[in-house]
Order: sequence, then C-alpha cells, then structure tokens
Amino acid sequence: MNKNRFAKRPPMGWNSYDYYDTNVTEPEVLANAEFMARHLKPFGWEYVVVDIQWYAWNTASMRDRFQYIPFGKNEMDGYGRLLPCPEKFPSSVGGAGFKPLADKIHGLGLKFGIHAMRGIPRQAAERHLPILGTGVTADMVADPSSIAPWNPDMYGVRNCEAGQKYYDSLIALYAEWGVDFIKVDDICATGFGKVRDYSRRHEVEMLHRAIEKAGRPMVLSLSPGPALVEESWHYKKYANMWRVTDDFWDDWKALVHMFDRCEKWQDHVQEGCWPDCDMLPLGRVGRHFGQERDCGFTREEQKTMMTLWCIFRSPLMLGAELTKLDDWTLSLLQNRELLLLNQRPFQPRQVFRDREQCAWAAADPGMGEWYVAIFNLTEEAREVSVTLEECASMFPEKVFVPAETVRDVWTGQTVAIEDGTIRGLLPPHGTMLLHKGIYQ
Repeated sequence: MNKNRFAKRPPMGWNSYDYYDTNVTEPEVLANAEFMARHLKPFGWEYVVVDIQWYAWNTASMRDRFQYIPFGKNEMDGYGRLLPCPEKFPSSVGGAGFKPLADKIHGLGLKFGIHAMRGIPRQAAERHLPILGTGVTADMVADPSSIAPWNPDMYGVRNCEAGQKYYDSLIALYAEWGVDFIKVDDICATGFGKVRDYSRRHEVEMLHRAIEKAGRPMVLSLSPGPALVEESWHYKKYANMWRVTDDFWDDWKALVHMFDRCEKWQDHVQEGCWPDCDMLPLGRVGRHFGQERDCGFTREEQKTMMTLWCIFRSPLMLGAELTKLDDWTLSLLQNRELLLLNQRPFQPRQVFRDREQCAWAAADPGMGEWYVAIFNLTEEAREVSVTLEECASMFPEKVFVPAETVRDVWTGQTVAIEDGTIRGLLPPHGTMLLHKGIYQ
C-alpha cells in the first residue's frame, strides 16, 4: 500500500482540542460533525478528529491543577490497548470501541480520526498484560526511560519484534473501528522546551508498518513540533503530515514566526507529505482550558493566517466549536477560491520577506495558473508591492504567466497590474491574495 495515496491533498477537517481540551464527549463530536456535513463538507472539509485522552475517566475534573491527571483511571482492554471511556462515549460500551461513532461519522459522508499517544500504557506494563498474538507481556516491550515529560499515560515501545506486534494489534483495532486518521503525539519532536530530538523514529516506522499490515488507508499525522528539517526525508518516507511548530495559538507573534517556519519547509511540500502548521484557532476556543473566548486574532490577522496556511498548502484543521461559528468566520471556511489554492497542486514559494512585508507565490505548471499573496507585517497601514518578474523568477520558465489584471480572492474584485507590479495598501497585519486562472 502506497501511504502517499492516503492524503493526495492536504487533509481538511476539525479537531476537538482547541475548544474541548481533554474532555470532548460523543454528543459534542456528533454535533460538530453534523455541522460540518451541512455547512463545510461541500467545500472540502471532511475529517472529524477526537483529540487527546478519549480513554481517560474524570478528565478536566482537576483542571485547576492538572491538564492530565497523574495516574488517573484509563479504559483499556486485556491486551493493553486503550479504549474509549464510556463516561464520555456511551456507544463504546460492550467492547464496541469507536466503531459506532465512526459509523455515524461515515454515514454523514465524513471521515473519522483519533489522537494517540506514542507508546504503550504504563498501566499495561505495571499489570503485565499480554500482547496479542505473542507470549510476551507489556512490561517486556515498554521503555520506562522514554516518556512524555508533559503526559503521564505512556511508556515508549522498544525497537523489537514484540514491540512491533503491539503496534500491529493497536492499528488493527483502529482499523476494525473504521479509523481514517491517526494523530500520534510525542513522536515528531520529543523532549520539552527548546531541547527537541527525533529519538523515537523507530516508533514512526513501526506505526507505518502496522498501517500497511492493517489494510485500511489511515493518514498518519505526527505531533508535536517543531519538526526537524534535517529529518524531512524520514517524515516523508513514513508519515503523511508532521507538525512544523509547537502548539499554535491565536497570538500575532506566533503567527509572524510561522512565516519563518513555512520558508524553511517550502521545498518539502509534496503529494501525500504535508508539513503541518497546526490547527486554526478560529471562532470560539478554550472552553475546557477555563477561558472560553473568541479567537484573539483580528479579522485581518485571521485572513493572513488562512492565506499563509493555504498558499503554503498546510493541512487545515479547525480548532473551533463549529456550532458557534459566526457568519463572518464561516465565510473564511467557505471561500472556494482560497481553498482551491490549498487543495490543487500549486507549488508554493516565498518571494521575499523582511521585518515589514512578505510575498508568496504559487503556480500550477499544468494550467498556467497562479496566486500571489502579499502581507503587511507591521503595526501600521502601509503599501506593499511585488513585481510579476520577482514572482516568475521563483518558478521554471513560462510557469508563471504574466497578466494585466487579477482577481482579489478576499474582495472578489478585479485588480489592475500596473507596470508589471502588484500593489496594495494593506491594514496592520493585513494581506491581499491575487489569483490569475480558470476559477469562476
């Protein structure tokens, strides 16, 4: 099975984390899925992903002290495989796991995904639970020296035959449930703070092999970042997407920093392999973080974020509570011309960037079609410009076709190009996205 076929385009969907943290429930997942099916599916949004600690009881009950309750009660089968907590996912009772929920998501014409911590549950190792299909117990494959410094649930898995058997059994279970997308955490860049490494690369390979054996296409997403550019060949060989940043939130300084990350990773964007800028913290976020609030970005900053994510061709994962989206935010997510840029094979290139301004271009060599984005990175309104010659220089000959007028994706208006130069008077932190092509 060619894993690059699992995600020919950057995955688009919704993830529960930014709003619900560790405590999303089945009715809440279904409510967001139903909203997506009605309002966003026609525009390409399709994945519904349940994030961290879906297996844990009493989540968020000690949020004033712990995000992850130390050595809390986790739901698990007799082979050390975590199961949905029936307190949060009542359809999982009786060994049904996530299959009933996945079936409902699939019935809406959508795809179902889950979060998974790297490794094997510490409680499975402590109880010496058997690994399915082997005479080996969990304590023999667990690596107590390899733990997430921020989560108390798992030990790493040793690079051994029985360790592979554990991952095989886990992914086979996910396949039985109907899982289409797996976000594996504490694996893309392990460690904490500024010291990060890729020491668990063997577990990425084990997961990849397990997915191949399971016979069900499952997108493999690696978190958290920042991913290491020098390891790009390994990410591309074994995964479909990987985080190029730590958790991204609605702060302008974090968004400015993403321009640097996208520049570093632009040469590694290819079919089936997507550097991931992390979730889009739009709309209402932060409920179970104790601070439910509106997105902290201004509207101009939200357009800048959407423009950068789309022209770079990052996966698009919404962090909002979808049922509370206002009309303006929804319009960002239903802009077909913008999403076309993300989903079609446009080659992204940064044209220039300094402390005040930035320009990106993207071209489809097969169609003679292109986009140009210009950004104002300052606190004041200012004119930003880029020439077509500068943009064309980033691509092979004749890929970037000259034009006299272009369409502004955000306003829908026609913009004249004077003397081969695109100019825009942009508000603070604002953007202009121009498109020349076949879109009607």
